[in-house]
Amino acid sequence: MAVIESTPLSQAFAALPPGDAAALLIAATDLTLLIDERGVVRDLQIGSAELSDLDHGSWLGRPWPEIVSIESRPKVKALLQEALESSNAPEQTNRWRHINHTTAQGQDLPVLYSVLPAGGGQLLAIGRDLRPFTRIQERLIAAQQAMQRDYVRLRQLESRFRALFLAIAEPVLIVDASSLKVVEANPAAAALFAETTRKLFGRQIGECFDAASAPRLQSLLDSLRGTRQTEATPQRLTTQAGLAVDVSASIFRLDGSTLFLVRIPGLHAGAIEPLTATRRPLVDAIDHAPDAFVVTEPSGRVLYANMAFAELVQLDSPEAAIGESLDLWLGRSGVDLGVMMASLRQGDAVRLFPTLIRSRFGNETSVEISAAPVLDARTPCLGFTLRDIDRRPQSEPREGSGLSRAVGQLTELVGRVPLKDIVGQTTDMIEQMCIEAALHLTRDNRAAAAEMLGLSRQSLYVKLRRHGLGDSGTDDGQ
Repeated sequence: MAVIESTPLSQAFAALPPGDAAALLIAATDLTLLIDERGVVRDLQIGSAELSDLDHGSWLGRPWPEIVSIESRPKVKALLQEALESSNAPEQTNRWRHINHTTAQGQDLPVLYSVLPAGGGQLLAIGRDLRPFTRIQERLIAAQQAMQRDYVRLRQLESRFRALFLAIAEPVLIVDASSLKVVEANPAAAALFAETTRKLFGRQIGECFDAASAPRLQSLLDSLRGTRQTEATPQRLTTQAGLAVDVSASIFRLDGSTLFLVRIPGLHAGAIEPLTATRRPLVDAIDHAPDAFVVTEPSGRVLYANMAFAELVQLDSPEAAIGESLDLWLGRSGVDLGVMMASLRQGDAVRLFPTLIRSRFGNETSVEISAAPVLDARTPCLGFTLRDIDRRPQSEPREGSGLSRAVGQLTELVGRVPLKDIVGQTTDMIEQMCIEAALHLTRDNRAAAAEMLGLSRQSLYVKLRRHGLGDSGTDDGQ
């Protein structure tokens, strides 16, 4: 047995009179309980003003486990057992445990307790009030929620400005002032310069105009960089395609960088190569829709994606998705797309299929997918609409629904049935609900449902029989 060496501090405590030692203990803790060998509270001292209104008179003469919440009773018994063991092994360190008392007002009083032997078979339970820490945690959670709300507002604001930027009819370029490279371009600018927006990114602004216009363009930008003006006088320039246009520019700063906003005002859509002028209004609406939209080949390879899809999977532009398989971003690769394809190839639409979308950087977003096949066209294709449901407010459960009734039945068991039995019933209930949901999503295709749930077919049939979910003796062959 290890011997604990005495220190000047321990010697000083040992020399204190009993009354002074008790006063010091009460002053150093928020709550002190004197407990006899049977676990009954014999005395109680409060050292915190915040606990002065505590109804402690009802605690005296009662076993300690009876004055705590149900889930804290095993912790109290463990503390008492550890204290008895430490009395026989002085070198053993006593643990601190979080205990919840139930007050007369029905509120929980969280206290951090440690139990020490007090001699004569008695024990001292010293406690620290955890409510100040709880309030700090609540303020932290409130601050995190406020930050999350601000983040959502910023994302919405950015989305609105991006939608406005893309919808502007006149060509607009955003150019880095130091390198003169294009960092943003709207579809009208891409049409003017006969390029895609992706190919315009990183291109020198001077390369968009002919050599004769280069000095006037440089003069236009230098006049902004060297003066305090925010907008310069427009210059008449000629594009590489030989189209004469008036170019206006303004300067602004963003995140420590200086940028030029280059505009070509007054340009009629008919003067631009008909990329935007002849685009159908329906396609424009899809391009700027808030929900992600993807068109794929019957094999699942992407033919078209709108900007909302590019933002959802964190791509630089919608063009980056073209040629890739939609399965690349689905949460359950090889399963979800196969389940949807089975219905789409038969000409059936898919409605509100729940799944996850994994972005290029691994972030996962919950989505609902609706899809429709266009198989009788000259170019057969599949259309997918993906709606982000992470931000959707949770609706209240309908009265009388199976889930609300089940939750009500379970809550009625609390206090009458051991937690282990309640958890067992909950597990069976959740398992049955998941199997029913998988069968519903796959239209009773049990092979696909087993794959979706990560089970073998045999395991699924066993669970179907156990829950009484239809005739599970044979495979349906789908």
